[in-house]
Amino acid sequence: MISKISDEHLQRRAVVYLRQSTLKQVVEHTESTKRQYNLRERALALGWPANSVDVVDEDLGRSGSTTEGRSGFRKLSEEIARGSVGAVLALDVSRLARSSADWHRLLDLCGVADVLIADEQSIYDPRDHNDRLLLGIKGTMSEAELTWMRLRLRGARMSKARRGEYHLPPPVGYEWDPSTQRFRLDADEGVQRAIKLIFERFRIDRSAHGVARYFVTHDLKIPTRLLGTRDLSWSAPRPSRILHILANPTYAGAYVYGRRQRTVGLVDGQIVHRTCRIPSDAWKIVHRERHPAYLPWEEYVSNQKTLRGNRPGRDAPERHGAPRAGEALLQGIVLCGRCGGRMNTIYDGKQQHARYSCHSPTQRGEAMRLCWSVSAKAIDEHVAQLVLAVVQPPEVELGLAVVRETERQAKQLDEQWRLRVERARYEARLAERRYKAVDPDNRIVARALEREWEEKLAELDEVERKIAEGRRQKKVDLDTRDRARLIALSRSLPTVWAAPSTTMAERKNVVRTLIREVCLTPSDRPTRGTRVDVLWQTGATDSATIDRQLPGRPTPKDAARLIRQLVREGTRATEIAEQLNERGLVTASGLPWTNTLIHAHCLYNEVRWPKRMPSSVRQPDRRRDGLYSLRGVAARLALTESAARHWVKRGWLSPAEGGSKGHPSWFRLDQVTIRRLERFRDAHIRDASRQKSQTF
Repeated sequence: MISKISDEHLQRRAVVYLRQSTLKQVVEHTESTKRQYNLRERALALGWPANSVDVVDEDLGRSGSTTEGRSGFRKLSEEIARGSVGAVLALDVSRLARSSADWHRLLDLCGVADVLIADEQSIYDPRDHNDRLLLGIKGTMSEAELTWMRLRLRGARMSKARRGEYHLPPPVGYEWDPSTQRFRLDADEGVQRAIKLIFERFRIDRSAHGVARYFVTHDLKIPTRLLGTRDLSWSAPRPSRILHILANPTYAGAYVYGRRQRTVGLVDGQIVHRTCRIPSDAWKIVHRERHPAYLPWEEYVSNQKTLRGNRPGRDAPERHGAPRAGEALLQGIVLCGRCGGRMNTIYDGKQQHARYSCHSPTQRGEAMRLCWSVSAKAIDEHVAQLVLAVVQPPEVELGLAVVRETERQAKQLDEQWRLRVERARYEARLAERRYKAVDPDNRIVARALEREWEEKLAELDEVERKIAEGRRQKKVDLDTRDRARLIALSRSLPTVWAAPSTTMAERKNVVRTLIREVCLTPSDRPTRGTRVDVLWQTGATDSATIDRQLPGRPTPKDAARLIRQLVREGTRATEIAEQLNERGLVTASGLPWTNTLIHAHCLYNEVRWPKRMPSSVRQPDRRRDGLYSLRGVAARLALTESAARHWVKRGWLSPAEGGSKGHPSWFRLDQVTIRRLERFRDAHIRDASRQKSQTF
């Protein structure tokens, strides 16, 4: 065995490599660590001098299943590649690598560099076929041993989880009870009430963003407990954090194991390990009613269905999306009656007018154009009238229910604020006790504790100030007059519906509670309109046809009637715009009519000019009132029209009437103006002649 060591090996360095899989093993399995450090004595016994033995212990607490993060193994490989290592000593093969790929790569490197591998019992030469075969078998067994250990640990974990006794990290709002091997409610009353408020607000707002908006509006925080220390902290109400709480089945009283799984894939040629959630029907272990719950299991399942519906996607057209703050009342529940696709909600122009638009042909790659679109205002008004006509509960019962619900929400909000003040007072008293318990002569510690006490007192004052201000603004306490106003409002649902305090998200929630889908179909007979088919949640249907107008607000009836009459008479669009503006008739936006707007109105409403119509109608050179057209000015002054147009651009000739887009220019030519323009014309002719003579 010793004959394998040559003088060339002894002239190089011997490296003792140490590795433990976890930091816990380093602390608890001290005997293994000692044995690995004792390999240095074995290197000395084999003939290496003390100054030629290196110990690499940088990988203590690192797994051998991969080389990632093992700086010691990388350092060892680099030294072997440089030819400065004569032998590598390790407790066993598993200390060097538990991956066959990494192990055989190291063997190839040692074989090329003539490096021996030694353990407590033997010395191996990777260039020798028998030693190479034995080392390969040991490496394969080391990798298999890792798999066997994982299987044993996983089996024990699954066995304990089937009984519901495997310890899982408790989410905020719960604590793990070691005596019963179950979750119990958090002992902090403020934490419990905050978690309950999240689920209660979701019943009302139906979205995580809505719950977060409520918490932000009322300056409320969400509790968080650290996994290791379980220390309590209060953080901002982020929608992602609220979504995580809503999706956790633990709050429904269920013990669930196996909600996530690890996957391996390739990303840009690199092996990437990911942890992803799996569907609820693929969960490995589910024990319902295992511990106290914040909500029933049936409500949890309904909440998950709502959350899935709040994430619309092209691959899931049945999802409506969460109600948003936009003005489109039917956002997310509109279907196209022409192609069957789901219609999108878009907002046009500076006024952000809502429209329902079908993009299904472009999304399916069938065409590069829209299917069709329609203004949302008239359709939303029709559906809102249907909803208000259906919702007619008894007035007295509704009024009392509204008062009770308002008082309950106000009381709940006041309770959150009360607990927040109580928590701030406790922290201030705790800081005070710490300050008074310190030795006064220890000024370094005393100053720090005094500063902490002052900070807690300032936080207490700030919380009390915010609560007092919130009580004034939010009107938490209801008096007799407030109750009477609520009852009066509940008797008139249209008033509540149109109130500025009622948000669009709340209106959309009401609509979705009653209506499942709305189908819009373009209709051209007998008039141009939109067929609206409403499918109620009960399965009943309602149908109606609504007139379609130009995008945005409808064109005034007098203007539309005059346009249709003048077009039938063959009047040009420019003259139609002039007559409309002379009569004071403006567009729906209050703007004067132009040639472009006339054509757009006629195109949308299918108003066509007679087929036999001259391509252009020449303007007269001079009108009856004495005003000249641009052509008339050119003829009167013996100019070309381009020269007259140039004078207008330079400001030498100003129109007396018109001149804007869609309005022809008319000019007044008196004797003074004619003489001035003739001087301009003669001077221009002289300058042109002089430049021509100089050129030749």
